[in-house]
Amino acid sequence: MISTVSRWLVLVLFLATALQATARAQTYPDHVVKVIVPYTAGGGTDTVARAISQRLSEHWGQPVIVENRPGAGTSVGSEAAAKAPPDGYTLLFSDSGAFVINPHVYTKLRIDPVKDFAPVALVVRLAPVLALANTTPANSVAELIAYAKAHPGELTYASPGTGTYTHIAMEYFKHMAGIDIVHVPYKGSSQAMTDLLAGRVASYMVTYSVFDAYEKAGKLKLLAAATPKRLPNRPELPAIDETVPGYSIDVWFGFAAPAGTPVAVLDKVHDDVMTVLKDPTFIEKFIKPQAYIAGDLSREQFAAQVKSDYEKWGELVQISGVTID
Repeated sequence: MISTVSRWLVLVLFLATALQATARAQTYPDHVVKVIVPYTAGGGTDTVARAISQRLSEHWGQPVIVENRPGAGTSVGSEAAAKAPPDGYTLLFSDSGAFVINPHVYTKLRIDPVKDFAPVALVVRLAPVLALANTTPANSVAELIAYAKAHPGELTYASPGTGTYTHIAMEYFKHMAGIDIVHVPYKGSSQAMTDLLAGRVASYMVTYSVFDAYEKAGKLKLLAAATPKRLPNRPELPAIDETVPGYSIDVWFGFAAPAGTPVAVLDKVHDDVMTVLKDPTFIEKFIKPQAYIAGDLSREQFAAQVKSDYEKWGELVQISGVTID
């Protein structure tokens, strides 16, 4: 049996550990914080990561450095972040694919994104939209489907990598619409956009902000939103669901930290991110123009969202038939 003295020792050690964690949170951060983005620079994920990191840097009075680690559908960057010291000084910023798609797609994934990360904050919900190159002979979802059925295998669609949410979402669209469009994977959004604008690839689905300026310049066509309803800032843009009933996807950007990071540190990062997201200037200058919806979940709610999305995207991956060794 455990003696009374032993019990007291365990209690003292527990309290000492708790006090140390609280002390670390009170001084956090006292040096550079690194944010790993598992995509190339210039894409939607990277843009949001840099915007929120800049504001956190100003709030903390410490440098917050964004490091792009693309490859293997976010797996390269995710693995690097998961294996970093669990002290809050290395964070992962990614779309939801890194957490809820990769485990279903990669048969030899060297980490478990659900178990190896502690969800920190859902930053924004995205507004994925389907865009077409100006050379693609369609101006509506119905016309795109009709052309694809008449010319199976002729049209193409870009993705920022095999197994990314764009890839799975388009395979889901193909399945529901009963069409054959060829997947062209890239190493990031920037390269995909270059070929879309040049007409070397017919279509691309990613968050609205990536396309906005190009559409205004007449360099591409926005076809429809992949969200359940029309976008508040683009009410004239139809949702894919209006032509393909039941089709929609839910994608978000968020922060996670290596599992084992002190709870007090996780709470501080979460609270400070929420402070930035509630700032009226940040909302007007960044959130609204991108058609994002700012996150407002607690850490516990965000963790529950990850689990729920894990199940849903598992079903979509099964439909798509995508697997990677």
